[in-house]
Amino acid sequence: MSPREDDHACNFGDRGPRSRGPAGRSGGRPIPPGSDIEVTVDLGTPETPFGFSPNRIELETGKLYKLVLRNRSELPHYFTSHEFSSRVFTRKVQVVATVGGRKETLAEFKGAIREIEVYPGHSAEWWLVPVATGRLTDLQCGIRDKDGKTHVEHGMVGEIVIR
Repeated sequence: MSPREDDHACNFGDRGPRSRGPAGRSGGRPIPPGSDIEVTVDLGTPETPFGFSPNRIELETGKLYKLVLRNRSELPHYFTSHEFSSRVFTRKVQVVATVGGRKETLAEFKGAIREIEVYPGHSAEWWLVPVATGRLTDLQCGIRDKDGKTHVEHGMVGEIVIR
């Protein structure tokens, strides 16, 4: 497999996540390439600089997601949820930028991810598969603002539900 052919693939060998059948049961099939589900979360916007939008994210176990973390505000923001990071398998995280009208990958990270910081006007793509269910209420941005308060104190919190 060439380096680019595996961009959308989840290669877990014989023991990794499988596609989900009816009623959430494992269908026993590997997750097919190109079957990712894109979910975009804004980490702040010009109108709401201290908020996640949406502030409630719903995912299902066994499915491949491309979680696009986009910062449209003028402040840097964290996407932090230790509960979430312990319930997902991370395929990769990519730093992307538009160069000459084309989207280009600038960097790629693999392994366990605890938090992602996205700078103003930029985005990151987190390719992941949820592997355990739960209602997670620790999504937050802990950056301290100029006024001395954290973004959490300004209301930048959210919830993730994995079914």
